This record gives sequence, C-alpha cells and structure tokens, in this order.
Amino acid sequence: MKRIVIKVGSHVLTENGGVAKVRMLALVELVAMLKDASYEVILVSSGAVAAGFSLLSLDRSYVANKQALAAIGQPLLLKMYQEKFAKFDLLCSQVLLYAEVFESQKHINHAKNAIDTLLKNNVVPIVNENDTVSVEELVFGDNDRLSAHVTQYFNAQLLVILSDIDAFYDKDPNKHKDAKRRAVVGKILEKELNAVHSPNNEFATGGIVTKLQAADFLMKHNREMFLASGFNLSSVKSFLLEDTHEGGTLFKHTEAQCE
Repeated sequence: MKRIVIKVGSHVLTENGGVAKVRMLALVELVAMLKDASYEVILVSSGAVAAGFSLLSLDRSYVANKQALAAIGQPLLLKMYQEKFAKFDLLCSQVLLYAEVFESQKHINHAKNAIDTLLKNNVVPIVNENDTVSVEELVFGDNDRLSAHVTQYFNAQLLVILSDIDAFYDKDPNKHKDAKRRAVVGKILEKELNAVHSPNNEFATGGIVTKLQAADFLMKHNREMFLASGFNLSSVKSFLLEDTHEGGTLFKHTEAQCE
C-alpha cells in the first residue's frame, strides 16, 4: 500500500472570506477515491485562519489576531471535514504539529506512531501546524514545508501539493503568455529557491518559492513531489489513479535537470 501526503493550500480552500465548501467536498471525494485504490492518505490542510475569519472579522495584519482566528477556525474546519468525510463513510482526525516536533527523534516517533495507528484503522489524519502557539506557518510557507517534513518523517513516498499554481513553468505564466509547463523537474536552481515569496491571496502565506523549497527538501531525501491545480482535480486524478501524467509538475531527483 502506497502512503502519500496531500497538501491543500489556503487559496484553494478559501472563497469570499470563508471556506470553499464545494472545493473541500471535491478534495474529500478525491481522498475517498484514493483510499479505494489502496492508497494511505495523510491530508495536510490549511484554512483554519479563513474558517475563523468567517466567524470573527479580526485584522489579519497582526500575528496575534491570526493566532486567535486559527484557534477559532481549527475546530470549525475539522467539523466541516468530518461532515464531508462522513458522506463517504470515513472518519478523519486532527493532528496539530509544530516545527520543533521534527527536531527531536523522540517527538517524531510519538507523532509517527499516532499517524500509523490512525491509518491502520482507516482514519484520515488531517495535519496542520498548531498556529495558536507557533507563528512560523503564519509568516512563511502556508504548510508547504510542514507537508514536506510530514512526507519525509512519516514514511510517505510522495507529496502532492494542490494549489492555485497548477504547475511549475519556465517563467511566470501570469506575466508571460509564452510560459511553458515543466512536466518533470530533476533539479532546482539556487536562484529559484531564494526568490521573493509570492503569496496569491489574503489568507495564503506561501507561493511558488515555498513549494520549490519543499520539493528540493524531498528530492534530497530521494522522495518525490507532484504539484497540480486544486481547483481542477483532473491532473492529480490522472496522475494518481490512471498513472498518466497529463498536467502538473513532478519533482523527481535526477543528476540532470529534466524538462
């Protein structure tokens, strides 16, 4: 049974200042399909701040307010997931982590044991950073780096990032009409890893750079990452369920960079 991590970002789960319920249901349906196809799926989900904001309109420019919104939004987000997974007769669970967990082998083992037990019992673990006490995700990454660490330390073979960015291009497709999708990338350049972060909506904290950093981390550990659209799931369905690479970008370590 192949273990994978699926990470969904804030932009995909956010709509009109709240949670995009239709896209969340499509995501849950995808997870159910993958489980039917004998995948073990760990879901890393952003969206707690957006969920909290739908109930309390605090100024998100202050980290303390974001922490408060995350505290309000986490249980609401989990409730929404529980209701949607129930449609497919699946249980889901909340696993809140923070960066320091991955600095201690003891803490890694404890967290992995919990994840393993949930998966063994057919429960979908939903991982997020504990934003109420940890500000790193609120400042950088939108869970991109967290999902890469979950993939590495919880023994998943592949990280799938579902984003408003549908692939990695040779130039910015928002500025250049002739930008070409790079189907497979085997090496990421230092200048690409150190570019300016470019989040695309009011709730997001990442952008293509944090995704490249996640991919680089995984490739250095001989694991893979697939980047695809979270708005249209046809590319990820083809890749995971039909073994057909029609869209998105696969980051897979090679000695030479692939196109």
